Amino acid sequence: MGKVMSRLAKRFLPRYEWRIPMVGLDSSGKTTILYKLKLGDTVRTIPTIGFNVESVEYKNATFTIWDVGGQQKIRPLWRHYFQNTIGLIFVVDSSDRYRIIEARNELHNILTDHELRNAILLVFANKQDLSTAMSVAEIADKLGLHSLQDRSWYIQSTSAISGQGLYQGLDWLLDNISTRKHEK
Repeated sequence: MGKVMSRLAKRFLPRYEWRIPMVGLDSSGKTTILYKLKLGDTVRTIPTIGFNVESVEYKNATFTIWDVGGQQKIRPLWRHYFQNTIGLIFVVDSSDRYRIIEARNELHNILTDHELRNAILLVFANKQDLSTAMSVAEIADKLGLHSLQDRSWYIQSTSAISGQGLYQGLDWLLDNISTRKHEK
């Protein structure tokens, strides 16, 4: 019965497709998140030079997620991935206290990009499974998320290794993108 309902839903419910860049400092877990969402498995990764792109089907949507490398030399190229996006995923290593201010500066810098003026923001506070992880509230404070005016944002506690929190983040994206589409 479940398969029949699933097939009917796929056939009659509208399908949505969105392009979502995923950025953050190097070693924050972006590629691990991408392949956990795509394959449902944890894969061994190497630093991304350039980008990885995968389509992730979830509920009635397809998210084309662009995982862009986070090394300092690559960050100026992030802006080339922002065109025609409705949302942005920013990934933070919750245990990297030494670079949280660097992450804040990069986030606020990219949010000034004209292409992202109306984009919603999902922050994945990744590596929450580590004992040294900062709390979501502390990360939100250190990233200055509460100072973002006129921007819909959400921070989700995640672990790319276990998958904890990833689909809750996609649920928020889906709900807020759908709401935004209906408002226009």
